[in-house]
Amino acid sequence: MDKSTVHEVVLVGRSTRIPKVQQLLQDFFNGKKLCKSINVDEAVAYGAAVFAAILLDDEGNDQKLDILLLDVTPLSLGLETTGGVMTVLIPRNTTIPTVKEQINVRFEIDVKGILIVSAKAENKTNGQKNIITITNRKDRLSKQEIQKMVQDAKKYKEEEEEHKKVGEAKNTLENYAYNMRNMVREMDDAIKQAIQWLDCNQLAEADEFIDKMWELESICNPIITKM
Repeated sequence: MDKSTVHEVVLVGRSTRIPKVQQLLQDFFNGKKLCKSINVDEAVAYGAAVFAAILLDDEGNDQKLDILLLDVTPLSLGLETTGGVMTVLIPRNTTIPTVKEQINVRFEIDVKGILIVSAKAENKTNGQKNIITITNRKDRLSKQEIQKMVQDAKKYKEEEEEHKKVGEAKNTLENYAYNMRNMVREMDDAIKQAIQWLDCNQLAEADEFIDKMWELESICNPIITKM
């Protein structure tokens, strides 16, 4: 593709906000005016939503769109011929779906962008034909695999919820046990200190005994209330 064949330059993406980037683009396209009417942050989301609606419509959705969105193949596809030269069958930026056939080799890109290559061999004597179809699905999941993943997700969700309930119950019990142990330990320490004071102060005044009683109550009563 030559830049002279570009009719309009549309800015999409946050980096296009940078004035220097805009200037470089305008200079590259020989001063062509840049289209800035599209929200650069929302353009991709809008495009994805429109494309999803088109795919749903293609599967029998009753809602019709008055928008035509053309998808293209980003790479040129072809065959290697004598001398390592590539014979292009489908030039890049060709709208899809498209089909091109040459020398018994057929390239097809469906509406979802899936490339299917078919090679046909024909016996000219008896007219018998053999066809092999090559599909690259190593990085894609089959419908059965997708359905299994959905079912597994539902199953694991139920198991995770059950594990969550068990974990929450365990944590509640554990926290209560540790809190009670700490409170009992604090009360036990206060009681031991009060007994030690009694052992060492048998001849203390009444006010001192009363003060010590209040001190012990101030520690033990809140703990007993919580229990």
